[in-house]
Amino acid sequence: MKNIKTYLLLTAISLIFASCQSDDSKPVANNVTLAFNNTFKDIAIVLGDVASSQATVNTSAAGQLHQFSELKYVISNIRLIKTDGTEIPYNINDLDKGAAVIDQSKPATLHHTLNNIPTGDYKQLKFGLGVKRDLNVLNQVKFPIFYATAGANDTEMMWEWGTGYRFTKIEGFYDTDKKILSIHTGSTIEGEEGSYIQGVDSYRDIILTLPIHAQVGAKAPKIVIKADFDQLLSGKTHTITLKTGNGMDDNATPNIHTASQMVPFVDNLGGNGSNDVTGIFSILNVEN
Repeated sequence: MKNIKTYLLLTAISLIFASCQSDDSKPVANNVTLAFNNTFKDIAIVLGDVASSQATVNTSAAGQLHQFSELKYVISNIRLIKTDGTEIPYNINDLDKGAAVIDQSKPATLHHTLNNIPTGDYKQLKFGLGVKRDLNVLNQVKFPIFYATAGANDTEMMWEWGTGYRFTKIEGFYDTDKKILSIHTGSTIEGEEGSYIQGVDSYRDIILTLPIHAQVGAKAPKIVIKADFDQLLSGKTHTITLKTGNGMDDNATPNIHTASQMVPFVDNLGGNGSNDVTGIFSILNVEN
């Protein structure tokens, strides 16, 4: 009987010790990877020049054929929401660490890793399409890494007049005669130098609910995000018909269209901020 009691006591101590070891070895943080899939509906986008036979061609709701030769957009202000509602911000005020240019021509940029995310189960992802107002200045000293990335010759995610970053940059061709398509979005300013005020605010907050919880801890989950550029012209908010020319209704190139003509593209890409907070984005899956 004494031996049985001793055995049970030792077993209990072993279980407690194992439990303590398990708690001590549980990581307090791990990485989360955001993987972006840029598509026309469910077809992955292949870029190509005007003569390309490989480029993905899409048809808009208005019946216009279009294809892309360049596709880039900025994400920033990333936040993960735990199942209890706690919001975990990721370097939201540091463009060098918390922002990225997603570039379809550079596969490495389609995966953006968030480091040292606290252990827990997460139910929602939020991020900005573009750069929020207080950070949208071309500050080479404060954010040299992002400034260099956005300003590189093969990226060009800055407005020529030097007031802020481009949020999306889409180049390509449309209609059967391959007219030039050039859609650039970003926030604008009004007034004169020294007394500028905010014009069109093109920053959009994207809010996506995960189909299953992302489990951070022993696991480093990957959240796969679909960006459906069919909605550029055929969005939830606007159906856009591209026109080329010199009139006020001609919207196919940024040297022609006005800031107000840019807004429908912004709303389609990032949502209108009220009844649409997802824009072109959705969650394909979560890989725990």
